[in-house]
Amino acid sequence: MATYAVGDIQGCLSPLLDLLEQIHFSSEDVLWCVGDLVNRGPDNIGTLRFLHSLGPRCKLVLGNHDLHMLACWSGQRTIGRKDNFGDVLGADDADMLCHWLLQQPLIHCDRKLNYAMVHAGIPPQWSLKKALKRAAEVEAVLRSEQRQQLFASMYGNEPARWDKTLAGMDRLRLITNYFTRMRFCSEQGELELESKFGPNKAPEGFAPWFSFENHQARGERLLFGHWAALEGQTQHSDFIGLDTGCVWGSKLTILRLDDGERFCLDCHF
Repeated sequence: MATYAVGDIQGCLSPLLDLLEQIHFSSEDVLWCVGDLVNRGPDNIGTLRFLHSLGPRCKLVLGNHDLHMLACWSGQRTIGRKDNFGDVLGADDADMLCHWLLQQPLIHCDRKLNYAMVHAGIPPQWSLKKALKRAAEVEAVLRSEQRQQLFASMYGNEPARWDKTLAGMDRLRLITNYFTRMRFCSEQGELELESKFGPNKAPEGFAPWFSFENHQARGERLLFGHWAALEGQTQHSDFIGLDTGCVWGSKLTILRLDDGERFCLDCHF
């Protein structure tokens, strides 16, 4: 049995299946997904159905596109011009699949394998232990009737910096932004959410979240996606980027956790 982790799929089911065939993914193997399972790609409903069919052999975390789709499904947001997950929302099994997604975490951690996984990142002021506690706050709301309020309040860039006295939806919004939208931040964890360029084009006063030497999660092996412009390169062995821009016509990347070998497939649409 082997454990593999795949970068952002975003509805690109065909490349995923091709790459799994290439690596001889078997019925004994486990697949981790770093989030953004849907949106922008050609087969969102097929992607969710396939991952759901894996049962406990699929471990995933929610990304910003997944949460956005859930907000649309819940009626708290309208589908945007660039969104193409209507195939999911119009499917007969939409409710089942969305309820399944609601049970998924923002961070997955396996101490036996010595890996953790998040969609965007962990801010420098949080250890993995603290991040898991903060993630649990949002996960509890997603699994409750309060999720409607969360989906209605989830959008926005403020507050931009953690304060333990934050409460209510402001607190949950910031936690969600850290785990699902973050690229650049300050050493104190202040978010800059407008820039989507590569790490060498950081806005003044900000840097890639994983670049700070005093990052409290350093020493943990943390898998993440979300940032295609990194092309999977972080220059930090503790923080492992897997989003290599499949949906944008670049590559889909899978990492075998057992030995660290990477497998890539060129994606052309």
